[in-house]
Amino acid sequence: MKNYSDAQILEQARGFDLDALTAVYDRYNNGLYYYALRLLGDATLAEDCVAEIFRRFLQTLRNGGGPTENLKGYLYRSVHNWTTDFYRQHPLPTLELDDELPHPNDHPEQQTEANLLAQHMRAALLLLTPEQRQVISLHFLEGWELAEIAETMDKPVGAVKSLQHRALATLQRLILPEMEIQ
Repeated sequence: MKNYSDAQILEQARGFDLDALTAVYDRYNNGLYYYALRLLGDATLAEDCVAEIFRRFLQTLRNGGGPTENLKGYLYRSVHNWTTDFYRQHPLPTLELDDELPHPNDHPEQQTEANLLAQHMRAALLLLTPEQRQVISLHFLEGWELAEIAETMDKPVGAVKSLQHRALATLQRLILPEMEIQ
């Protein structure tokens, strides 16, 4: 089923065709996991999220609902909604960015510094609104086009561009003053 479109696979999945359901899982599991991991910063939570998304997807199909098209957008939006609900139920810790970020060209601690920078970015992303975080994650981390994001979010492209602009401005205020250009 690798050559089938999402619409074809979705049509067969609605009938609980095992090959179609397997194709949905094979096509989207890894991408959804890494998307959830970027949003949550925890591998176990990301696994729980993706497992729950697929469980809900099957339940929704069983109840006669679910996407009629844009399966990819439906699944990614579901991950976004799950992570948003998670952060509503688990208040965010106080996030403090260090006064100094290490310079990435320092060799001995390069991996540690990369991890630290990733933690700072994750902390800054958590300070964005859920919609801003979704736009930034889908566009810059997942490589989606703005039109695809707009369709997934059910918003005009202009609104997505505006969300992206405000998010980038916020990230710039949070991250760039912390970094020393050497």
